[in-house]
Amino acid sequence: MPTRQELEALPTKALHDLAMETARKHTDVAFLGRLVKALPVAEELAGDDERAKTDIVRPIALINDFLYDAGEGALGQALRPLYVDYLVDKGEAVAPGDDR
Repeated sequence: MPTRQELEALPTKALHDLAMETARKHTDVAFLGRLVKALPVAEELAGDDERAKTDIVRPIALINDFLYDAGEGALGQALRPLYVDYLVDKGEAVAPGDDR
């Protein structure tokens, strides 16, 4: 089980991918729901408040952020604490491609 420090040392994309793969393997829909709810707030924290407002009005923009942008750039950086906390709380991280 990785420590918080080990997780925090990972690049944002790797941390995102690890959290998403862990949620998928455990069918953790609740985590995915928290991530979707956090996207507009994370975008505002990242300085993109116009994009955050668009996500609230246009769900397709929110889905695009969820699928493509949540692991990169300022948005990915803003979501890092969510990924780290989830993986620490889960107590088990599943590496991408691991079919445990």
